[in-house]
Amino acid sequence: MTAPVPVGRSDERRRRGHHSGRAPPPRWRRPDAAARRQRTSLTGDVLAELPVSTPEDVAGAFARARQAQRAWAATPVRRRAAVLLRFHDLVLARQSEVLDLIQLETGKARLHAHEEVQAVAVAARHYGHAAPALLRPKGHTGVLPLLTKATELRRPRGVVGQIAPWNYPFELSVGDALPAFAAGNAVVMKPDTQTALTALWARRLLVEAGLPEGVWQVVLGDGPVVGPAVVAHADYVSFTGSTRTGREVARGAAARLVGCSLELGGKNAMLVLRDADVEKAAAGAVRACFSSAGQLCVSIERLYVHSSLADDFLRRFTARTKAMRLGTALAYGADMGSLISARQLETVTRHVEEAVAKGATVLAGGRPRPDVGPFFHEPTILDGVEPPMAVCAEETFGPVVSVYRFDDEDEAVRRANATPYGLNASVWTTDGRRGRALAARLDAGTVNVNEGYAAAYGSARAPMGGMGDSGLGRRHGSEGLLKYTEAQTVAHQRIMPLAPAFGLDDEQYARVMTRGLRLLKAVRLR
Repeated sequence: MTAPVPVGRSDERRRRGHHSGRAPPPRWRRPDAAARRQRTSLTGDVLAELPVSTPEDVAGAFARARQAQRAWAATPVRRRAAVLLRFHDLVLARQSEVLDLIQLETGKARLHAHEEVQAVAVAARHYGHAAPALLRPKGHTGVLPLLTKATELRRPRGVVGQIAPWNYPFELSVGDALPAFAAGNAVVMKPDTQTALTALWARRLLVEAGLPEGVWQVVLGDGPVVGPAVVAHADYVSFTGSTRTGREVARGAAARLVGCSLELGGKNAMLVLRDADVEKAAAGAVRACFSSAGQLCVSIERLYVHSSLADDFLRRFTARTKAMRLGTALAYGADMGSLISARQLETVTRHVEEAVAKGATVLAGGRPRPDVGPFFHEPTILDGVEPPMAVCAEETFGPVVSVYRFDDEDEAVRRANATPYGLNASVWTTDGRRGRALAARLDAGTVNVNEGYAAAYGSARAPMGGMGDSGLGRRHGSEGLLKYTEAQTVAHQRIMPLAPAFGLDDEQYARVMTRGLRLLKAVRLR
């Protein structure tokens, strides 16, 4: 087992290919299908040969899912929810299997892979317990109390088309699918080919927990080919990915008049106020900026620090960043893992090199680390970043953060909000009430006080999603399940119709209804 490598030291003995010694998954492909080689981000070695789906394969998957969905929707909701609770236990019992897969496919450190295990377990527990109450028929006061009985029903949409990204292949595949299953839907999922093994493992485990096999179909292949085919057949679309692709998904869904939820990009800000605990804020900034090598939509890429404590904060933050250990082992111990691909490494490198060429200063990191693995890049802190540097406004999606100073909190809020994105933000202060008040002024779907992203994301009873160019809809909370349903109102009128009756003519009926409406307002009936 290879020890993690400190950021500040290059060691040719720790070249790519060194990990824990566990064997990668076997190569597998359907004999009659085109195949694509999947390689591990840690070393570049081949992990598997995966089949490539065609649009015809996608249509077949939806046909099978529709057939299975009818029986699944007829299954009592408590029995559907029980599948999620059994899955919760299986995930925790067999987490080492999926941790290995997540690391091999994404290259992330094991602790960051475990964040996905935690998130999936939380979602399974939450919806396993909450779904029966959320989906229970709800009675409402009708237009005429006692005479009109209105009932709200929640019906599954049918077959959900889900397009999942590579960066959190466990949480953003099965974690998003669980509420869809609890609501009585089937799912046809297109995971990213780079991280398909994790999604396939999750499917196998959920079937073991009791999900009928036909209810979850998986299709693989290039996004521009398979993605539009998924959107073309789905009764509802769940997408996580880039803002550019999200707009295309939204257009495709709108053309068919089906709903969609989209979690898209971000350029997330962290504000360190003048009364913050500097040591805690520095430690929190490391987690907020460099978890999963910065490849999470809610990662912090802009760091605003009050001028009065900027020097102290940056000294501590820089020291912590330089002490981070990079590693490829399938074991705990590394502080940060790899980027996912050459494309991500190129983007990170370009953003850093362009910023430096235009006058920015590197406080920590700043370079790729091929001695550790093919796509490793050091966690990087940039000072003096200004427009038109790309890193100033574009999403980097890597281990790079730009530091800015401010003197006034109104200024900090204004600068934090000066972006088309609005996904996540972070506020650090010793005054919780003040921090929450300032958080409410930030244009972001989630804001964490004295935490980077995990507090809001992990609160599964509360909604999570983006504003502006960061997306539509929410995961988690009641919205995270009810979005996968159609609301139906059944109203039963009793004794008398909503029309002239009992000998009343039109004018008399209108006077009776007018008096009734005034009375209902007077007694504050909603």
